[in-house]
Amino acid sequence: MALLEVQCLTVGYGELPIIRSVSLRVERQEIVAIVGPNGAGKSTLMKTIAGLLRPQDGRILLDGQEITRLRPPRIVQAGVCYVPQTDNVFPSLTVDENLDMGAFIRRGDIRAKKADMYALFPDLAAKRKLRAGQLSGGQRQMVAMARALMLEPRLLLLDEPTAGLAPMMVGVMFEKIAEINRTGVAMLMVEQNARQALQQAHRGYVLAMGQNRYEDTGQALLAHPEIRAMFLGG
Repeated sequence: MALLEVQCLTVGYGELPIIRSVSLRVERQEIVAIVGPNGAGKSTLMKTIAGLLRPQDGRILLDGQEITRLRPPRIVQAGVCYVPQTDNVFPSLTVDENLDMGAFIRRGDIRAKKADMYALFPDLAAKRKLRAGQLSGGQRQMVAMARALMLEPRLLLLDEPTAGLAPMMVGVMFEKIAEINRTGVAMLMVEQNARQALQQAHRGYVLAMGQNRYEDTGQALLAHPEIRAMFLGG
């Protein structure tokens, strides 16, 4: 049984469907990448899995249990955390306070978990008393990911984790994604850096015009002539 299974999902704004009958799965401890052109519906799909949008049709299962119409807090409690592309930190709060906010449904002492996050993201340790709004784009993205990990999710949803980052930080972010995955956290990520995303992913999906066009291992998609021509520069 897959950790996450999306079955024939159709989602739209009003009566206009943005994604149509999209299906995918994420196995335990797996990285799955979703790539495709702008406007393909990738972010819409992620928001629907996170409970922020309601589908017109289809089902979403987590460990075989339907979560299709659960509210976002219930989905978080079930073990799914979502890191959006923008507005993903509290800019007026310090790094430390952002991590506290991430642990809002945890009970007991969170100091050990915060120490784990500062070990995972050492750049943040020296900046823990700075407001998140004062950080660089890459550092803010790290805060957003660390805040989500405070809840020890089974599945992390990442929407464009490298968007707007300097080239050097893009590589660092993919290294952190691999490091997080090695701890046992499964990941579903939407990413415009298609080549690097597919290199890192165990499997990938190509979404175009709101529909699944291809599904395969990351390496097989990288080698596919049509995908190379469309998304990878030949």
